[in-house]
Amino acid sequence: MTTLLVARHGETDWNREGRWQGWADPPLNDTGRGQARQLADELRGTGFDAVYASDLRRAFETAEILAAPHGVPVVADGGLREIDVGSWSGLTRAEIEARFPDGKRPDGETHEQHGTRVRAAVIRIARDDQLRDGLIARGRERAAEFSPAAVAARYLDVAARVAPAPGG
Repeated sequence: MTTLLVARHGETDWNREGRWQGWADPPLNDTGRGQARQLADELRGTGFDAVYASDLRRAFETAEILAAPHGVPVVADGGLREIDVGSWSGLTRAEIEARFPDGKRPDGETHEQHGTRVRAAVIRIARDDQLRDGLIARGRERAAEFSPAAVAARYLDVAARVAPAPGG
């Protein structure tokens, strides 16, 4: 059975400002890089064969920091991206309430579309013949209060278990 550890990307300035990121691509800030280094230290004794990340900068940079002590490659996978929040991207909650008083997004992905896409990516990764244990670094909407270290404290250990394909 393949074990996947799931980590949230480190902080960006948009996280700090309470802005919805979606598919926008703000980089990690210094705090976010520090969070990733702290999680890398906490995972130093945890073995994994590969690190997969969303192709967005904040997730990919977090993954590079986590992978460095293990000398494993980081694989970018667009299927791991956060939900596409469309017109809400870059806005704060107050700005969204002012511009979209009904609270509905006029565009972007539905939660169902997002879930289908991410599930497919995770299953594809878990079924990789070469992978025994891996780490996925990606975003998690509405979870800005969770730093990577906080996720590790809750323990990453087994965030998702997916059985390999038959014969795999």
